[in-house]
Amino acid sequence: MKKHILLAEDDFDYASILKQYLEFSGFDVTWAKDGKEALKLFPDTQPDICVFDVMMPQMDGFTLAEKVVDTYPETPFIFLTAKSMKEDKIKGLRLGADDYIVKPFEVEELILRITNILKRVQKTAPQHIADKKFKIGQYLFDSENYLLTHENVTHRITEKEAHLIQFLYASKNKLVKREDMLKEIWGNDDFFSGRSMDVFISRLRKYFSEDPAISIPSVRGLGFEFNIKE
Repeated sequence: MKKHILLAEDDFDYASILKQYLEFSGFDVTWAKDGKEALKLFPDTQPDICVFDVMMPQMDGFTLAEKVVDTYPETPFIFLTAKSMKEDKIKGLRLGADDYIVKPFEVEELILRITNILKRVQKTAPQHIADKKFKIGQYLFDSENYLLTHENVTHRITEKEAHLIQFLYASKNKLVKREDMLKEIWGNDDFFSGRSMDVFISRLRKYFSEDPAISIPSVRGLGFEFNIKE
């Protein structure tokens, strides 16, 4: 079955070329001409992956991604942008972007990145822990529905965050090597994936901050520990 891409790009000529190349490469493509249209199309298209231009009328790519993540946190997405500012890249990573490509770029590069991301998300979650729901300190972790609950507060987490929690918890109170985490969760250990992982680790620290017995310290140059004081 063909994978479905939701492409949000306001440049008509540029989008037409991208759509043509992507379809020629075996993908089904739904093209939205701005962020507002893309958000409206999302429920009906149910894309396997999204490609969002950052600068669009009606609704920019960052705002669009925020709204998509709130409702469909498991859907991977890539940002396209003419900007190369560090702040924009970090913002994209904080929103959970799987990749960030600066224009101009070769379409073949975009296709390769899309293919690699789809391969990663198709991998099943690490099977280190059989139970779908279990306690982590003062928290209840529901790995099947991507929920992390502390008392009366429930966080809806992304699929990748859930996989990362499982991977770390399986080696609690032990050093987890950085390269092992990257290869298992991100599929590679390149610079972009490393920066993305650091952002995800920061999110986990915030999620678990209500329990003083839980900490996720960095071990410089080596990796991380998921410590739980008994």
